[in-house]
Amino acid sequence: MSDESLALARAACAHFTASPTEFHNVANCVALLGPDFVKLDESEVWESKLKPGGKYYYTRNTSTLVAFAVGGTYSELPASPGGLKIIGGHTDSPNLRIKPRSSRATGAGRITQLNVETYGGGLWHTWFDRDLSVAGRVILEEEGGTYRQVLVDLKKPICRIPSLCIHLQTGEERAAFKVNKEDHLQPIFQQAVSDTLEKPAQKKTKTGEAKTAWAEGHDPLLLSLIAAELDVSVSQISDFELALYDTQPACLGGPSEEFLYSARLDNQAT
Repeated sequence: MSDESLALARAACAHFTASPTEFHNVANCVALLGPDFVKLDESEVWESKLKPGGKYYYTRNTSTLVAFAVGGTYSELPASPGGLKIIGGHTDSPNLRIKPRSSRATGAGRITQLNVETYGGGLWHTWFDRDLSVAGRVILEEEGGTYRQVLVDLKKPICRIPSLCIHLQTGEERAAFKVNKEDHLQPIFQQAVSDTLEKPAQKKTKTGEAKTAWAEGHDPLLLSLIAAELDVSVSQISDFELALYDTQPACLGGPSEEFLYSARLDNQAT
């Protein structure tokens, strides 16, 4: 592999690792565009802004990126000949999304799981026995009643979907195993004391305020981890859209580093 190809492959690995969700992927792709691309507002009229040879982009819902270049012979005249060349790709990938009420007690209250749901047509058996973390976007309430959206990535493994021990199943049972999305894919989050789960959460935040009713549907520790990562108080977290992902980073493999190993490869490589 040439030095140029190797550098490109390593840059791709860094991008895949830094893009655990579609929101991170779009933000990182915007950074790749560079200063030559001018950001447009989708709610405005662009007719006077588009110039021959210009480069532009806009985002929608922070999960979609549209970038385009205008040809050098572009004209605003209706009779001007022209055409379009379009290349499309995915920013998202199949994953496990955290539900609006994520706290789930099991084992007589001794274990906390996270309520998750499947997103897309994933190969769900590959999610077992992985070191999983959480990433996505969070809506924060600011002073004065305004809101802002930020990205979060906890990076460290905080949950796992374990397989059943081999000696607790026969060979026939293992061969016949079929993943039940509702029962088998709920990851183990932490050990917990049962009364902590049964009582309304009253964990104190950074500002000393009790949590909101929305937050009572989530494990206090999960909210605390998110708040600590963002350096905000738990009471500022108004909503989130979070997903699980495998913390194993993308890398080059093979005797001559001729392969690229990564999660989300089929979608983000486009």
